[in-house]
Amino acid sequence: MTLAERVLDGDIRAAARLMRDIDDRFKSAIEELKTLYPHTGNAYIIGITGPPGAGKSTLVDQIVSAYRKKDLLVGVVAIDPTSPFSGGAILGDRIRMNRHADDAGVFIRSLATRGALGGLSRSTTDVVNVMDAMGMDVVVIETVGVGQDEVDIVSTAHTTVVVMVPGLGDDIQAIKAGILEIGDVFVVNKADREGADRTARELTTMLEMKHPDPAGWAPRVLQTEGARGVGIDALVEEFDAHHVYLKESGALQRLIEERNVKLFTDTLREELFETVFGAIKSNGQYQEILAGMRDKSTDPYSAVQKVMAGRAFS
Repeated sequence: MTLAERVLDGDIRAAARLMRDIDDRFKSAIEELKTLYPHTGNAYIIGITGPPGAGKSTLVDQIVSAYRKKDLLVGVVAIDPTSPFSGGAILGDRIRMNRHADDAGVFIRSLATRGALGGLSRSTTDVVNVMDAMGMDVVVIETVGVGQDEVDIVSTAHTTVVVMVPGLGDDIQAIKAGILEIGDVFVVNKADREGADRTARELTTMLEMKHPDPAGWAPRVLQTEGARGVGIDALVEEFDAHHVYLKESGALQRLIEERNVKLFTDTLREELFETVFGAIKSNGQYQEILAGMRDKSTDPYSAVQKVMAGRAFS
């Protein structure tokens, strides 16, 4: 049996191996993904984003527990940053979810960003598809948590959750571009800290100023204490309510189509780059381009145009 067939047959080891091959960019993984793709589209995908220190991993741990109480199978994709110097990554998010290690109904996979921006790894969508095909009811994606531009999660998840904590800055932080636009649910975690109520009020006010469509989804601000499990049940109920809204409004199909567009364009972009770059490296053009840039006989813009036109360098 192929890896894909074993995954569809419920083989956890095969799924783990395929995810490793996907992350290592093995060409053989593409054929397996082709087999799995018709079996995707059933899992409910939740994206968790927010700044470092907001308690995302602890919150994910509690969310996993809440869904397991409902006897649902849960997959977790935890993204960690890659060092720009050594290329290494400490995949430590799973440590906070260690209590689920012996639970056969939970599958946790850590991924390194490997230089990708936007809060996700390049292989995130493919890994989510494997979890989807292997029968996970819910897949939770925890972004790397590096800043305010983690908007890629919107085109990957069905429900995007923005986690904030008191004391990260003034109310200007709440209105910066991208923060209010991406969230379906807003969470003020570590609500036992001073200023939590104020942070929640400011977020609520900013959301009300957006003048949302009366017939659309109105994001709410919830308060939680991830470390103690406070507010988790209400948070999961909000997720379920948003999922129902997506189905009944038809927005879920739109999200699926947007996700398909992103998957296709990202795959095409990578394949085109690898094909073109591989060709100019093997035929010597790459070194000629670098030499031309070094002595200023060419510029990077003209070089790219010549490569795209398929013209050889003299």
